Amino acid sequence: MTSSPASPEDDVRFMRLALQEAIKALEQDEVPVGAVVVWQNRVIARGHNLTERLHDVTAHAEMQAITAASHDLATKYLPDCTLYVTLEPCTMCAGALFWTQMGRVVYGASDEKRGFRSMGGQLHPKTKLSTGVEAELCGDLLTEFFRSKRKK
Repeated sequence: MTSSPASPEDDVRFMRLALQEAIKALEQDEVPVGAVVVWQNRVIARGHNLTERLHDVTAHAEMQAITAASHDLATKYLPDCTLYVTLEPCTMCAGALFWTQMGRVVYGASDEKRGFRSMGGQLHPKTKLSTGVEAELCGDLLTEFFRSKRKK
């Protein structure tokens, strides 16, 4: 069953939930990126960066959320789901999103250096992409995190 398209207000609401996940990462001294997966207008999965805590370079917010969503729906394909993530996915995460056939990806801040768009990655051809939702809030959180790291 395909979900109805999200409204701009829904996009903001869900991105703010992803921001809450990013704050959890920040509180654990992880790069503050958060994600939620929405199916039929409800959050079925959440994730935030855990690369430091797990000593695992693949433990990105998107990967955590994709895994949780797949478990929740008992399927490896997620064409009726939307991923909200505070930062543009990297090529690894874009690859995982490709394989899950994620129906829609919504991200906040762009990543000019490591984002999938500048690195030649791609999403599934049927995946819809929306960018810049709460971009300033998402970007500011990352900027402050890295600024504090440089001061140490």
